[in-house]
Amino acid sequence: MVDTNTALITNDAVVFGLLAVILGFIFKTSHSEHSALKKFYKYVPALLLCYFLPSLLNTFGIVDGSASNVYYVASRYLLPACLILLTISIDLRAIINLGPKALIMFLTGTVGIVIGGPLAILIMSAVYPEAVGGHGPDAVWRGMTTIAGSWIGGGANQASMKEMFEVGGDIFSAMVTVDVIVANLWMAVLLLMAANHKAIDAKTGADTSAIEDLKNRVEKYQAEHARTPTLNDYMMIIAIAFGITGLAHFCADFLGPFFGANFPWAQEYSLNSKFFWLIVISTTIGISLSFTKVRHIEAFGASKVASSFLYILVASIGLHMNITAIFESPMYFVIGLIWMLTHASLMLIVAKIIKAPLFYMAVGSQANVGGAASAPVVASAFHPSLAPVGVLLAVMGYGVGTYMAYICGLMMQAVAP
Repeated sequence: MVDTNTALITNDAVVFGLLAVILGFIFKTSHSEHSALKKFYKYVPALLLCYFLPSLLNTFGIVDGSASNVYYVASRYLLPACLILLTISIDLRAIINLGPKALIMFLTGTVGIVIGGPLAILIMSAVYPEAVGGHGPDAVWRGMTTIAGSWIGGGANQASMKEMFEVGGDIFSAMVTVDVIVANLWMAVLLLMAANHKAIDAKTGADTSAIEDLKNRVEKYQAEHARTPTLNDYMMIIAIAFGITGLAHFCADFLGPFFGANFPWAQEYSLNSKFFWLIVISTTIGISLSFTKVRHIEAFGASKVASSFLYILVASIGLHMNITAIFESPMYFVIGLIWMLTHASLMLIVAKIIKAPLFYMAVGSQANVGGAASAPVVASAFHPSLAPVGVLLAVMGYGVGTYMAYICGLMMQAVAP
């Protein structure tokens, strides 16, 4: 990663300003009538650029993504507010009508990661044994357990694996880099696929009627209730979004430490994680309010405000990616790529067999690999109304993350040279 001392810009206010300008530039050009720009954005999704351009700031040492607090602010304040506004306008009955395929694809993604780790070790053992060797705390398989935790659940599950398998600091640092780069590259692939989902679904013969029904119902509701928002409307949106976010933080600050101190098993299900409770409480309150009159805030643009928060989050995620890090530990990245290819291949095979739409495959995968921070991003690349589906699946990932990652860790220990 970039050395903090050599980063050109260290003031987070300036970093945030840069991200805002980048987002503004992308949105302005993506809606331009210029023929060259129209052609460019036909093949390159605007959302992908919102993610990729900030990564260049980190890669070229202009900003140190790991030292910046912009992502922390976006993930702890803007993400919960975004989830609240998106889930308030949710049509829960329509989401249930999506059927079991979304859950099947999510669980397939989990299985792909569990078997992908040991498979990557076996393949590298045959080709280049030194890459998967090591002894004691810095054994490569131990470091890989932290990737398994991250890719099935998230940061809390990753930390659990580090403690459970007594992972050394050096191998942990290397694996964090592999985790971030490989996961982000896969997210970029999913965003590209999302931009062409209609053509892909047509080729595979997937039944997208339930998804289209959900999108149409949201659009119909927006069309029937839409009105020109006033300052009063925007202040109500902000009051609801950040008022509930504050309440969620208040509860999470109590529940995380309470479960961690009183229930030894809580760590296995991330119940000791404040972030877990923050996401669960925000989402639960948002869904509860979708059955009340508060739902009408969607009429004056709640989901548009939520989407603006989401794009800031995307840009801040991109700020953590350093493309040149791939060349620092190339063999570890080969392991990570084999692992991710196993996951992706299994997802595509099962999606083909059950004729699942690309949306289920992409969101089921990202709910595992990216968790609650990025699953809604991939879901909203299909349609903003679908973001809550990503959230609901990602919350499941927290639940199974530590348990499945632990099984994966034991399997990797068994096959490690």
